[in-house]
Amino acid sequence: MLNATRLRGVFPAIPTPVNADDTINVPAAQALIAYLLKRGIDGIVPLGGTGEYGALARAERIRMCKLTVDAVRGQVPVIPGVLDPGFHDALQAGQEFADAGADALMVLTPYYTTPTQAGIREYFLRYADASPLPVMIYEIPYRTRIAIAPEILHELSRHENIIGMKACNTDMYHFLRTVAGVDESFAVFSGEDTLLPVHLAAGARGGIVVTASLLPTAWRKVYELASEGRTRESMELHRRLIPFMNLAFAETNPGPMKSVMDLIGVDAPEVLDPLVAPADGLQAALRAELIPLLKEFEGVA
Repeated sequence: MLNATRLRGVFPAIPTPVNADDTINVPAAQALIAYLLKRGIDGIVPLGGTGEYGALARAERIRMCKLTVDAVRGQVPVIPGVLDPGFHDALQAGQEFADAGADALMVLTPYYTTPTQAGIREYFLRYADASPLPVMIYEIPYRTRIAIAPEILHELSRHENIIGMKACNTDMYHFLRTVAGVDESFAVFSGEDTLLPVHLAAGARGGIVVTASLLPTAWRKVYELASEGRTRESMELHRRLIPFMNLAFAETNPGPMKSVMDLIGVDAPEVLDPLVAPADGLQAALRAELIPLLKEFEGVA
């Protein structure tokens, strides 16, 4: 059973390659996973927001999870996202992903209903009690409109089946307060590419990194430098990636990333409704920025 001791390093949050009919593009998905494994990533997170969870048919979500598990072959943990807003649908998804062989679940804060902190606490405790797999909490208040109070996270961190969280709260004081009080059995992961070295310096044990799907070696270097206490060097490398990140997130993720993944041998640019292909000018600028980075860090000519 996966626990917090194995939650370290860089876990790419991967896009879901799809065909024009909204089904999984199996060869492209397999090529992406092979590319990442070859470069020593520490885990894979399919089916989060980057994986267009809400736009995929349920059967295709299960298929993507199973495909990822089969391609990974136990080499690294597979932690699919569970982004349903309601408890019963979320629990059903968790069971389906467990049946598909996942190692843990990344469960999103319940949204739309705008629960109180007491409601959030009850939701995650109930989910963890019923879940067939260990749970990572996924907090992303700029999408859900709900931030989890650090005190609630401290309490949740002591549940034996809640092993960590993906922290996408860009409020650094909130992050510092959270890290300061969580249990040792709980791994806080940065969920922000733009803040990874700062989060690592503040106590994160790793990162669930969107753009590591394209530049896994570069992001592992950012992580390794920070882990060795070489924070300034980590931040200097991170600074070099800022122009690339600015373009990758200039339109809604994962559209920009999908438009250039052919550069790593994953030719599946289609996005799912309501997303549309990014503007031609953005695609061209992102491609121009990415090519030299791929050559330098990933050995892709």
